[in-house]
Formats: sequence, structure tokens, C-alpha cells
Amino acid sequence: MTEWSTISIHLLDIRYGTSVDGIGLRTSLYCAGCEHHCVGCHNPQSWDEYGGEAVDIETLFHLIIEADMNVTFTGGDPMLHPEGFTQLARLIKSKTDKSIWCYTGYRFEQLLVHPTQRALVELCDVIVDGPYIESQRDLSLPFRGSRNQRLIDVAPSLQSGTICLIP
Repeated sequence: MTEWSTISIHLLDIRYGTSVDGIGLRTSLYCAGCEHHCVGCHNPQSWDEYGGEAVDIETLFHLIIEADMNVTFTGGDPMLHPEGFTQLARLIKSKTDKSIWCYTGYRFEQLLVHPTQRALVELCDVIVDGPYIESQRDLSLPFRGSRNQRLIDVAPSLQSGTICLIP
């Protein structure tokens, strides 16, 4: 048993080869738990943070390696469980060259002031932030559902102190 096998994340689903959760084909981990409860949410079954099945970090890492695709954390809201996702992201970044996207209903600025959430942000390549707002729904936008949501390029945003958007 390794240190990674003692930490788990409640998952609702794992999708392999999806192209809707980031650039290219990706392995998307859909976690349980979201406190935003957005009107018109496409995944309201994800709101219960104890839904799905608890899967340990080591198992998730091996599934990601076997799939051999970049990774997306989504849900629910991965930022509701930053410790588990941070451990998984650290393992992914230390052993692979895979990119990590993370969807969250929180705003980027909010995440930076909470140490556990910031730790996860710093390991992600792209953060898609903001709650889904049904009145701002726009299906023409790549990788997001409403106009208020942003595709944030994390590294240059942290380096410059200014949010750098991906068009």
C-alpha cells in the first residue's frame, strides 16, 4: 500500500476519449459534490458530495496512464475536494507530461485566496471558472456553457498576476 492508496475521490463517472472537456481527446473524471446548484445544470446528480464511488488516487492514476490521454477534472466541482485532486494532480505532473484542465463554479480569484484550492490551481494547465448561468447560455463557446465562464491559462496568469484567457 502506498501513500496514494489511502486518499480517495468520490467519482460519478470516468469518460475516456471525450473531446468536450478540453482540447484534444481527454480522460475526464466526474467527481461528486457541488454546492453551486446552478439553474439548468447539465449534471445535477453530481451535487451530492457522497454520491458515486470512492476511488483511491493510485487506482485513478493507473487508469489515467492506461488511457494515455490528457486529463480533465470536472463534476460536480473538483474544488470542493481540493486535497484529493491535488494529490492526483501532483502524481500526474511528476510522472507524465499530460495536461490537466479543471472545471469549477468558483471564480479564479476566489480560488487563489484559499491555500488548498490554490495548490490545485497551481498544478492545472487550464481552469474553466465560474458557475453556469442559464441566462448567459451560449452553445457556440468552446468548452463551456455560459458567457460568464472563462478559459484561464494558469501558468501565465499566476506569473503575471493578470488573468490570461484562452480565446
